[in-house]
Amino acid sequence: MTPGGGSGPMKDCEYSQISTHSSSSPMESPHKKKKSVPKRKWEVFPGRNKFFCNGRIMMARQTGVFYLTLVLILVTSGLFFAFDCPYLSEKITPAIPAIGGILFFFVMGTLLRTSFSDPGVLPRATPDEAADLERQIGNTEDIANGSSSGGYRPPPRTKEVIINGQTVKLKYCFTCKIFRPPRASHCSLCDNCVERFDHHCPWVGNCVGKRNYRFFYMFILSLSFLTVFIFAFVITHVILRSQQTGFLNALKDSPASVLEAVVCFFSVWSIVGLSGFHTYLISSNQTTNEDIKGSWSNKRGKENYNPYSYGNIFTNCCAALCGPLSPSLIDRRGFIQPDTPQLAGPSNGITMYGATQSQSNMAAATPLLQSEPSITSEELPLPGKTSISGPCATLTLGQPTPPSSMPNLTSDSGLTDIIPLKEEHEGHQFLTPEEAPSPPGMLSSGSPITHSHTMHVLSLASQDSLHEDSVRGLVKLSSV
Repeated sequence: MTPGGGSGPMKDCEYSQISTHSSSSPMESPHKKKKSVPKRKWEVFPGRNKFFCNGRIMMARQTGVFYLTLVLILVTSGLFFAFDCPYLSEKITPAIPAIGGILFFFVMGTLLRTSFSDPGVLPRATPDEAADLERQIGNTEDIANGSSSGGYRPPPRTKEVIINGQTVKLKYCFTCKIFRPPRASHCSLCDNCVERFDHHCPWVGNCVGKRNYRFFYMFILSLSFLTVFIFAFVITHVILRSQQTGFLNALKDSPASVLEAVVCFFSVWSIVGLSGFHTYLISSNQTTNEDIKGSWSNKRGKENYNPYSYGNIFTNCCAALCGPLSPSLIDRRGFIQPDTPQLAGPSNGITMYGATQSQSNMAAATPLLQSEPSITSEELPLPGKTSISGPCATLTLGQPTPPSSMPNLTSDSGLTDIIPLKEEHEGHQFLTPEEAPSPPGMLSSGSPITHSHTMHVLSLASQDSLHEDSVRGLVKLSSV
């Protein structure tokens, strides 16, 4: 055995152990990832909606007509309270501005409640749910078509359910990847499936569905009363002034009354008519979508009837206006759970990459001290650093066993054979265990790299002992 043959693996082990202490180990990357702030669901909502106040307010994307509605109500009511109410409260009764104020606040409250709430949007299917549903549809259609290829799929995908003895078809939504529940429909403007879909109202800037229909009905009903109330008392104001100063002078004295009367006159017909139409729908427990399509029209057949009606006008009205309000299904203010890295457990039951901080630090300092039986240079690439050599990389856990080519360290001849190691490799720098930046407690007796440290320490110790023996000999000779 030549001294150079045994020093190569030890040199690589020492160099690799020291260099990896200051470098970043690939095993630290799962622990050094920056924690991302969890997003709320409204931030990644797939529909065409706008959200305000951190998801508390939900509206359609087209809100221009809603602002027009807001301006018309505010301007008309403001002019009425500013120019008509002082004269009317003095000439007739102070109850007029009080009643007008109550109607105004009720109208504004129901309008904002209708516009800023979830109309009953149905959540879209997840990729797994959509794939499973597509697979079920494919299997069903294959059986119906008598084929096993699954290539032919008719466009109208429907299911039939029985509701109060009436057959109702459930249509498949290609956008949301779900079978829509009864009375649900997909809004093309908001791109959402809405439960008990009535219609999309641009005047309120939102869809009208199961969760906000009662507020929409109360809004148009109270707005009808407010419009009639303002129009009636504006005309009363003009008539009272005209009796005193003449009609033309009355118009000159209160030009705001003219503007109010014009706005109320052209809007009262549509508002009152809309309120009457929805009163009919509520009394029969229908939606605007069903009435326009004629879903329960008697023209389709004598046996065609509305399965959702309770058969009583009073019961239908109570069910639509006084029933329990269903919760939102989309949970727009909920958090999206970030994907956490799943570290696979080893086969021997020991944590591979360290579950505690101390273990992760140890893994960063010495990649050799892992629970893996053997770690090769291909598994742990260190760019720019000397890779671990073969003899050192194949060391296993347990008590270190010196190679067969190494001499016996307990014999005297073995110590003398190791002495030339330092002389031959004088150009290579070896660090002592005190200088090596190893954390305390790392180099245990069962560690694989203890063998390399033992060889190096013994070599230094043997050199010091021989030097000490030579000095003692010279002292003896000088004394003689």
